[in-house]
Amino acid sequence: MLLWCPDWPVLAVEIVDGVPATGPVAVLHANRVVACSAPARAAGVRRGLRRREAQGRCPSLTVVDHDPGRDARAFEPVVAAVEEVVAAVEVVRPGVCAFAARGPARHLGGEEAAAERIVEQVAQACAVESQIGIADGVFAAGLAARTGQVVPPGGTPEFLAGLPVEAIGRPALADLLRRLGVRTLGDFAALPAGDVLARFGFDGALAHRLAAGYDHRPFAVRQPPADLTVTAHHDEPLDRVDAAAFAARVLAERLHDRLAGHGLACTRLGIEAVTAHGQELHRVWRHDGLLTAAAIADRVRWQLDGWLSGSTGRAGARPARPTAGIVRLRLVPDGLLTRGGLQPGLWGEAGEERDRAHRALSRVQGILGPEAVVTAVLGGGRSPTDQTRLVPWGDERLPTRPGPPPLPDAPLRLDAPPQSGVFPQSGVPPRPATGGRPAPPPWPGRLPPPAPAVVLPVPLAATVHDAAGEPVVVSARLVVSAAPARLCVGGGGPAEIVGWAGPWPLDERWWVPAEARRRARFQVCLADGAALLLAVQAGRWLVEAIYD
Repeated sequence: MLLWCPDWPVLAVEIVDGVPATGPVAVLHANRVVACSAPARAAGVRRGLRRREAQGRCPSLTVVDHDPGRDARAFEPVVAAVEEVVAAVEVVRPGVCAFAARGPARHLGGEEAAAERIVEQVAQACAVESQIGIADGVFAAGLAARTGQVVPPGGTPEFLAGLPVEAIGRPALADLLRRLGVRTLGDFAALPAGDVLARFGFDGALAHRLAAGYDHRPFAVRQPPADLTVTAHHDEPLDRVDAAAFAARVLAERLHDRLAGHGLACTRLGIEAVTAHGQELHRVWRHDGLLTAAAIADRVRWQLDGWLSGSTGRAGARPARPTAGIVRLRLVPDGLLTRGGLQPGLWGEAGEERDRAHRALSRVQGILGPEAVVTAVLGGGRSPTDQTRLVPWGDERLPTRPGPPPLPDAPLRLDAPPQSGVFPQSGVPPRPATGGRPAPPPWPGRLPPPAPAVVLPVPLAATVHDAAGEPVVVSARLVVSAAPARLCVGGGGPAEIVGWAGPWPLDERWWVPAEARRRARFQVCLADGAALLLAVQAGRWLVEAIYD
């Protein structure tokens, strides 16, 4: 039995992209029509036409590019609907699937009754029209599905004999056979098999067997994906965080056991909730490793706390609470991978110490909230404050700004003479290429190494004077009025500067006056051994970071 959905590329466009198939629609590949809707065919559009000719026949034609991935995604619900009635389904191509007829015919009361039941199932579940053909092989069943025929057992050669050679699905071979006087599949099947192999090659010999009705290849049965989602229905709506947390823990343990039974782990967790008033809530949580049962329960509890109490952690605005309690809770695992595919530790396995630290940090998060434990993620940027992003422990570690992480630190020479050469003056040295690939370029204007050890969340006000006690200023052309000699931070006393380097200019977002920022940065070494990163902006000196 073979199920065929007519004009499937057009239906896939309607399902995925919302283009109605009730109008004139054509799907093109390589500037030729590969499928079209019924109104387009009524206007004269046919498969194989060029785009300009098709639009000339139907000026109101909607043209869409062919996307095999879109066709396959849209066909997945149809295959799932068929699998609710029959087993061992083979997807021939998007829009066509085949399965053995014996099983459905035995438990559904015959082949014709089984075909009607499957067509009805697809129409009810997916709102898709389909036709079924039954024959001794997949090739013949596909041709029979075009007219919804049931070919009796052993009648496949007779059914194929009267069809034109174009039905073989090989235009070049069909054209050659036509010129040789072979017009039907029966004429083609009557030719000696050895002569066909010698004249047309292996593909011609395979087409000859199909034309003769010898199509007995085994099914390439698809393995249906395991349903790993867990759902809980509650007669009494959950409107308190403590009750929702208890339900979340039970559901998290069920999900973890189901994943463990398949040897899987998930790196993303979808949390879906439906309230008594029909409001649907959805959120996806990410994780950089193995989500344990406790980690799943914590994330579900955090999300339910956010929904039911309207809390958003450190954010100022609080979202509106749902209008009713939660009556259905669903956990959807995503980003599945085998447990053996998790990233091991430095010495092979993750190790007991790493697991203990992970449990301790997760326990702190469970008490104080997800943002109570954060970890730094390095990325691109010109200043130390731009290169670091704090993310909650266990979340996906993605940098805010693209670009390579900071280079390895170079040693800081504190014994150098007091001049503008203590630190590298040429910016960032080029990175060596690895693996035969060129390294990504650094951010222009980025500070050279070493990187500071402490980045102050709020810069400290400072004053810088020269040896004569005059304030040091930097002109618009980055000319320093005099060599820095003393530094005063806040209300503290002066400290002697024994080495300095700079300035490194920074002129960002000059095209947006409200966000424009122009600074000059200096690295200085003090007599007591301290090293600081200074910046001068609008005539004011600031201490941004401290070197170790």
